[in-house]
Amino acid sequence: MQINDLFNILHNSLESKNNGKKISLNDMAISLGISMRTYQDWKLGRAKPQAAMTVIKMLGKLDDDEIIRAVRKINKLGD
Repeated sequence: MQINDLFNILHNSLESKNNGKKISLNDMAISLGISMRTYQDWKLGRAKPQAAMTVIKMLGKLDDDEIIRAVRKINKLGD
């Protein structure tokens, strides 16, 4: 799996959660606190944030309930 595959899967999952309503690159970038150009480069595979694949691999080692617990803790830190 390439890093851009990861971003495309997650982007599509968020659109599905949003009842299939498209989410623009700019809107997604704003919600992540990054520039639209950076997000676009990640989705197209032109740039690769180094930690992203490591984070996904670490989450992949957890059971489903542990993933949910970890992500909720991470989200609380961002508030």
